[in-house]
Amino acid sequence: MAILQLRSNRKATGGRYKSPKVRRVARFGRLPVDTKIGEIRPKSERTIGGNTKSKLLASNKVNVYDAKTKKHVVANIKSETSNPANRHYVRRNILTKGAIVETSAGKAKITSRPGQEGQINGILVE
Repeated sequence: MAILQLRSNRKATGGRYKSPKVRRVARFGRLPVDTKIGEIRPKSERTIGGNTKSKLLASNKVNVYDAKTKKHVVANIKSETSNPANRHYVRRNILTKGAIVETSAGKAKITSRPGQEGQINGILVE
């Protein structure tokens, strides 16, 4: 069954909106993308107006920013240490914003949303 993102049927005053009779492709929603640790697998999806949104299904690289040296480095992801979004994501190696990962440059906190932005950015945590 399709996932639809529609507005509420009720107004703030309690009255009803007239519901559209037709389902449109623009009103479809999608399941969340669980970005995993692995070989880089990007995916692009068509959105409203013919635009594209890039998503990341899997990646083993992260753009790490070092605040001390003020430089960016592309580092390899070794493993996930902790994830405040869901403790079970650590076991399944699902990367989300705020997750702490062990990289070749040290521990890094992910600051981007990999499932929606198509890349992984992070800051070194020491």
